[in-house]
Order: sequence, then structure tokens, then C-alpha cells
Amino acid sequence: MRVPPPFFGWDSDRILHRMANSTVLTDTRSAGKENRSSGKGSDFSELSRRISEAGLLRRRPLYYTVRFTAVGLALAGGVAAFLVVGDAWSQLFVAAALAVVSGQLGLAAHDLAHRQVFSRRRPSETGGLVVANVLLGMSYGWWMNKHTRHHSNPNHENKDPDVAPDIIVWSRRQARQAKGPARFIGKHQAALFFPLLTLEGLNLSFSSFRALRSPSMKRPVLEGTLLVAHFAVYFGGIFTLLSPGKALAFVAVHQGLFGLYLGSVFAPNHKGMPMVEEGTELDFLRRQVLTSRNVDGGALTDVFMGGLNYQIEHHLFPSMPTPALAEAQVITERYCAELGIPYCRSGLVASHRTALRHLREVGAPLREAGQ
Repeated sequence: MRVPPPFFGWDSDRILHRMANSTVLTDTRSAGKENRSSGKGSDFSELSRRISEAGLLRRRPLYYTVRFTAVGLALAGGVAAFLVVGDAWSQLFVAAALAVVSGQLGLAAHDLAHRQVFSRRRPSETGGLVVANVLLGMSYGWWMNKHTRHHSNPNHENKDPDVAPDIIVWSRRQARQAKGPARFIGKHQAALFFPLLTLEGLNLSFSSFRALRSPSMKRPVLEGTLLVAHFAVYFGGIFTLLSPGKALAFVAVHQGLFGLYLGSVFAPNHKGMPMVEEGTELDFLRRQVLTSRNVDGGALTDVFMGGLNYQIEHHLFPSMPTPALAEAQVITERYCAELGIPYCRSGLVASHRTALRHLREVGAPLREAGQ
């Protein structure tokens, strides 16, 4: 099937012009008002009706049973290989394989957090704590809080924690206001982006421990205990079986590739898409669609990205099970065409190229200031 151009609709040229020049959405206050004023309900409510009638929100227990069993067997196989290989440099291949398994566990935790697997809160939280805290060493509660804020305001300069200018700047405004590490790294952030992703696994764990003191953490003692247990087994097993040099190399390869994998999955979804300034008015449908990008690529991409390549549909219907997203994509893209809403699709390599181009562009004020 032919892949459509990245954007279409009556206002696609206007949106592309904004992206090319300011990478910021600022003047969209009239978007979506026609349906609301005519008494037909919001634009999203009509899309939601079509999705519901197609049965795409029902749970898929068989799919998740098969998927989680496969990931569990892969984890067991990786641990078994680690024990069999012993104190040898070939353990680095085991570390690389376990990095992929860890990435898949991260995607499983994501689906549990969104209640794609279970409709009720308790089993979702229990599964999330087991996968995130016990198996990955990442706080489920901290990540849930952070990810919920991201979903509420994707690419919002002040409200989306995923585009906070801590290390990398995501807009020219952030670049002009950058201080500390972001001011130095921002000058060369396009070149440093993938090397920085190798630290993301460690950053998730560090941020998890730091969040235990936050008032927003509901179960700090439980989550802290599970995190300590994870790292006691993780580092204890590695440094018991391997010599110090090999152990350090194993951790570096495993954590580095794990971070690179997760970053490669999440980065294409929003990076390089328009940023939203404070005061910009967007209805729910446009807020999610205009700031998100779908990644084309077939079944292999679906597995690699855990369904997050259907990012637009995931943001519109966060609890939709992964196997329903492809069908929802067809309905959503057609509906956006009816309304003239730009709908972005791209290949995986092209999406990363766009994200890197965006990082270089928004970092320009820092390079110009250093001249």
C-alpha cells in the first residue's frame, strides 16, 4: 500500500510553514470550533464513536498472554545463558540480548500502566510494579506520574516533562533561556543525541530513586524496597559470577543498549513535531494529532516499537490494546482527512532524521551565541 505524504489537509501548508520556521504552534485558537458551535459535539466525540462501534477498545487477553509469555521466556533464556556462559567476554553478547528483553519489558510496563491489559486498577498496578520495579529497576509510580503529564500536554513547552530542557533543548525559546548543562550540550545536541540515549536506562533508575522523596509518590516504602531488591540481585549476580572488568563491561553494554533501544522507540513519536506554547488553545483531537507522528514499517516495526509506532491513535485512545491500533489508524487517518487535520506518517529512519534536524535547528541560538 502506498504511504501517503507526511501531511495532508486544507491547512497543511500553513502547519508546515510554522514547523519550518518556528517549530511552535501558536495561532490555532479557531481549530475545532465549527462542530462545537453547531451543537454536534466535539470532533473527538465523533471519532470516539466510530472507534467504539468498530470494537477496538475491548481487551485482548489472548494477545497479551502470548506476548508476555514470549517476553518472559526470553528473559528466562537470557538469565540461563548468563549462568551457563560464566566468566567470559562472550557475556557481552548475552548483555546485548538482555538489553532487547529489557526494552520489551519496558513496553510491557507501558501497556500495563495504560490499562491496555487489564481494565481494573489493582491488577494493572500489581503487574506494573512487578515489571517496572522488580524486573527493570524503574519506579512504576514515578513513571506513571510523568507519563500521564506527557499524555495530557504532549510537546507543551511548560507542561510536558518529556520536553523539559534539563539536558536537551526542544525549542528556540528553551535554547535562548538555557542554563547549565543544557546550554553546553544544546550547541551540539543533534550529534550527541544517540550517545546520550545510552545513559537513559541509568537515568530512569536514578530518577526513580530520587522520586521516592517526592510527595506525589504514593507507596515510597514499597517501591523503594522493590528497587533495592532489584539492584541487589542485578549487581550481586553480575559481580559474583564475573570478574570486575567483565562485570563493568556487562553493565555498560546492557544498560547502554537498553537506553538506546527505549530512546529509539520513544523519540520518533514526538521529536521534530510542533511544540506548543503557553496560552495556545487546541481541542483534544488536534492537541494529540498535531504533536504526534506515526512510524510506518510493517510487522517488524510493530514488534520493535510495541505498537507505539501508532502514536497518534495511542494518544487519542491510551487504553486501546496494541493489536487494535493498526485498524484504528485507518479510521483515524480517514477522519482527519475529512476535517482537514494534518496527519503525520513517516518511516523509522526518516523520523529519526527529522528529529535530529529539529534538534540542530532549535540549538542554533546557542551556537550563534558562542561565536
